[in-house]
Amino acid sequence: MADSQTHTLSGTDGRRLIYGLSLASVAIFINLYLTQGMLPMLAERFDVSAGHSTLVVSVTSFSLALSLLGYALLSDRIGRRRPLIASLWLLALSNLLLFLVPDFDALLWLRLGQGMLLASVPAIAMAYLKDRLPTMMLMTAAAFYIAANSFGGIAGRLLGGVMAQYLDWNQAVLLLTLLTLLLVASAQWLLGIDRGADGRHERQGQGALRGFVLHLGNPYLRGLYLLGGLAFMVMVNQFSFIQLHLMAEPFGWNRFQATLIFLCYLSGTLSSGQSARLMTKLGTVPLLILSIGLMALGSILTLANTELAICLGFLCSACGFFLIHACCNSLVALGAEQHRAKATALYLCSYYLGAALGGPFLMPFWQTWHWQGVVAGSLLLIAANALALWRWQHLAKARQQEASLNLRRCRN
Repeated sequence: MADSQTHTLSGTDGRRLIYGLSLASVAIFINLYLTQGMLPMLAERFDVSAGHSTLVVSVTSFSLALSLLGYALLSDRIGRRRPLIASLWLLALSNLLLFLVPDFDALLWLRLGQGMLLASVPAIAMAYLKDRLPTMMLMTAAAFYIAANSFGGIAGRLLGGVMAQYLDWNQAVLLLTLLTLLLVASAQWLLGIDRGADGRHERQGQGALRGFVLHLGNPYLRGLYLLGGLAFMVMVNQFSFIQLHLMAEPFGWNRFQATLIFLCYLSGTLSSGQSARLMTKLGTVPLLILSIGLMALGSILTLANTELAICLGFLCSACGFFLIHACCNSLVALGAEQHRAKATALYLCSYYLGAALGGPFLMPFWQTWHWQGVVAGSLLLIAANALALWRWQHLAKARQQEASLNLRRCRN
């Protein structure tokens, strides 16, 4: 049975839904990426090497990725709003346990558990928007939501850097807890208008894995999963390696200064916010071609190896990447006629899996040729994404022709 079609919110209520989910997204991504800016503090406090401290980011991302599918199943059974709100409050309260962690292993286990809570909003939000908003609002809502993702990621990394520079561990945990509580309370208040999202979306007798099998068997959706995964495979890992490059000679940036490169994400925040308008004006495929071109151009610009060229390059890359992500996220939600939360969860699984695989793929390039090697490896992945787009556009064209044919048959 297909998911229920309950496009009931518009106007002020629709905007409240968009703002509520966007605030929830900011809370999630601050909590996800804050530790990336605190790695020097973590290494010192828990007496581990700087390299070992990066595990705290890896385990969180890993458990987040694996939990996405579970939330998709749960929200299809019991509704969108309840699991989302419950997980947000559990996340906020779980930060209090950070005061009590005795060693680094305990911290890893706690972050592993928090990663499971962090998956709720990414897994549910796009399906929630698709369920509750009219189609004409969906593209704008998706663009605003992706922009909130970008803002939360920037804020989390920079806030972590500020905490590591100016606060001790307990002060940092207190600030994180209070900020999360404020964001979660605000998100719940905004989402309180929408009780309709607590309805079930599947009958109990339906096979729980049917939606995943359905979407994995759809070449149109598989193409979107591949496009997003390859793009994030490049983007998130380029930002990791460039920090190492900027901390080395001839730049010699300190750890906090190196996190400032994440301000280049702002171009992605702006571009994703305009993605709906650009898709309408340029068309989906031309916009994706332009976006892949921007990622390639940005990577090449950094080879000039000046601070200005590196910043300009990352502004271009972030702009291109977030356009790809916003387009794919929206197209997955629109392209899934049923089991929408599962379709979105599969997209995000491929997205975070790309991030996980990108580090091991680019590491030999870094070890052999340093930043120039990372750029070479990135361009290989960007070329693969261009090939994937070439294949996907034929599927999209065939899908559009089939839809037009069906429409003419219905009219006749």
